[in-house]
Amino acid sequence: MININEGNKEFHLIGKNISYIFNVMKNGELGNLYFGKKIKHRDNFSHFFYKPAVGIGIIAHHEDDPGFSLEYIKQEYPSYGTTDFRKPAFELEGEDGSRISDFKYKGHKVYAGKKALKGLPSTYMESPEEGSTLEIELEDDVLKCRMILSYTVYKDRDVITRNVRLKNNGEEKIDINRIMSLSLDLPDYNYEMIHLSGAWARERYVKNRKLEVGSQYIDSTRGASSAHQNPFLILKRPNTTEDAGESIGFALVYSGNFLAHVEVDHFDATRVTMGINPFDFKWSLQPGESFTSPEGIIAYSDSGMNDLSKTFHKLLRERVARGEWRDKERPILVNNWEATYFDFDEDKIVNMASKAKDLGFELFVLDDGWFGERNDDKTSLGDWFPNLQKLPNGVKGLGERVVKSGIKFGLWFEPEMISKSSQLYEDHPDWVLGVANRKLSMGRNQYILDLSKKEVREYIVNILSERFREAPISYVKWDMNRNMTEVTYRDLPHKYILGLYEILEKLTTQFPHILFESCASGGGRFDAGMLHYMPQVWTSDNTDAIVRLKIQHGTSLAYPPISMGAHVSDIPNHQTARKTSLETRNNVACFGNFGYELDLLKFNKTTEKAVKKHLDFYKKNRALIQFGDFYRLESPFEGNTAAWMVVDKEKGSALVGYFKILATPNPGYNQKVILKGLDPEKKYLINDELEAYGDELMNMGIVFEQPDRYFSKDSETQDFTSKMFELVEVK
Repeated sequence: MININEGNKEFHLIGKNISYIFNVMKNGELGNLYFGKKIKHRDNFSHFFYKPAVGIGIIAHHEDDPGFSLEYIKQEYPSYGTTDFRKPAFELEGEDGSRISDFKYKGHKVYAGKKALKGLPSTYMESPEEGSTLEIELEDDVLKCRMILSYTVYKDRDVITRNVRLKNNGEEKIDINRIMSLSLDLPDYNYEMIHLSGAWARERYVKNRKLEVGSQYIDSTRGASSAHQNPFLILKRPNTTEDAGESIGFALVYSGNFLAHVEVDHFDATRVTMGINPFDFKWSLQPGESFTSPEGIIAYSDSGMNDLSKTFHKLLRERVARGEWRDKERPILVNNWEATYFDFDEDKIVNMASKAKDLGFELFVLDDGWFGERNDDKTSLGDWFPNLQKLPNGVKGLGERVVKSGIKFGLWFEPEMISKSSQLYEDHPDWVLGVANRKLSMGRNQYILDLSKKEVREYIVNILSERFREAPISYVKWDMNRNMTEVTYRDLPHKYILGLYEILEKLTTQFPHILFESCASGGGRFDAGMLHYMPQVWTSDNTDAIVRLKIQHGTSLAYPPISMGAHVSDIPNHQTARKTSLETRNNVACFGNFGYELDLLKFNKTTEKAVKKHLDFYKKNRALIQFGDFYRLESPFEGNTAAWMVVDKEKGSALVGYFKILATPNPGYNQKVILKGLDPEKKYLINDELEAYGDELMNMGIVFEQPDRYFSKDSETQDFTSKMFELVEVK
């Protein structure tokens, strides 16, 4: 709902439990009045406007009011250089070199529903009844530039989305040096900043810092959202827990260079901005041209971090992801990569696929090494035609044999990359992203294709379409294993991302039956932008179950389990050399899009029996895991245990996973897990053994049997253990 007090130009956006209020100030710019828990609408919120008493050194923005300085006023979309010394939301530069702008309110319009963003991923609505959009029009009369600030509020979600459009109506070009998708001024800084940081093989670890006066930020300058920082952060009150307290979440629907900046000023007020990273960015807006920023998402909860996460999970799963696979249960796959690497032939792959079918898998994925002369990672990227020495019948013949065995067929691609040793490089060296007459850096023995070039985009769409049409491909793993270096122009990283989105839009539209999974050396591009085209992401190249506890726990702050690829791999693990039980590996991978990544042909009868049992268990609980409400019960970042839980919407069934990292001697009374999200009045049957009411389980919890105190020399380690609990309502 959007309420407008026309007389004093106040705008009140109301969601399920959220209110966002701003106004047109006396200088014609927009001022922020309130953001937080839903409050009643009234016909005047002018008492929410605050400006400090006049002090020494204040620079007045309004000559008739010496206390009116933008330095001290909460604003909606602050500009550079006109009495506000904090980081601005935008900076435009005219041909005369001036970076001063003065956008004044010109009008507004409200409409039901939400428009798509041209060329960009975004949230959406399937019906105009889901919510409303407010567009505020502002104009700078000197620059002859129009600005549209767009706000969308969902009726039944605690979410507000924002983006910005600029239109050059003048006769001179305007350079955009900075354009944030959202800006939010808050009246205090009593917050902790939660963000997701890491690196390859340890993506999205949870980091927590108390806000302090000055700037704190996360960003990426790598040409991708990156494994190192994620375009997502939370501001939470110090006393906020998973289950109680206030928190605000921010996410960017974008896959390239980003900045999420939090500034606390000398009056202890907080400004949050998020958008395209202004580092090494400049966009020239020619006369008559427009520019649209990516979309920013703001979510709110006064019921704890887990409630905030559920808001993001539902939004990303239901109104960011699209297509045939959005609401479908995802297949259990097996991937050959860690089983064979580059060493395989057609018969071996068919034998693996046949064994996979016998064990109960539903999809077989052939990873890297099937194309060109690809026998290692030094050659053939870009040559997307089959290696006939390995696959004498081509991808078509292999795919048909795999499907004939009774299992679906998937294929790996890395379309954005090119090897120096390739036919494509020989034919088109000018397609490589780089600076002419400069040495190019080498990353993973490969270069990047310049997706800002139309002919490159057309080649990728055409060559992949040929493969998709000729073979029975049901799944594509879309990899990207190199970040940008030697960037020519400051607008190139954004043009690259726009080019990528154009390619993905065409392919996912033409081949809606294909399930696309995004990968970037694992989780190096796990963001809302990619989820718009590919509803799941390979969470990390690290398949070690114990490291995955932290990776998947951190990822769950923003992203739902259905978006996380999670596989069982061999031991010793190929990333950590750790040995964990098959049971624990299965139980960790169970809380995501489940699969295996090892050599099924090496299984003995005992292992085959165990694998069938685990696959049957996942199939039984798949809809619950992929579409249920996810709860974090215990954090691996805070102790020696982790525990997760999913509950169906009717609170009639649930699944609990409990993981203990290292064995503890004489553990005492703390060997239990307290559940969440159940109906306190309902009775549940646990693992077909114990009956208990929801209120018991959410207060006393499930108490574990203690292991034997003494072990023989032949006992297996008691480290890295796990337990699973199935709960079903007793009717």
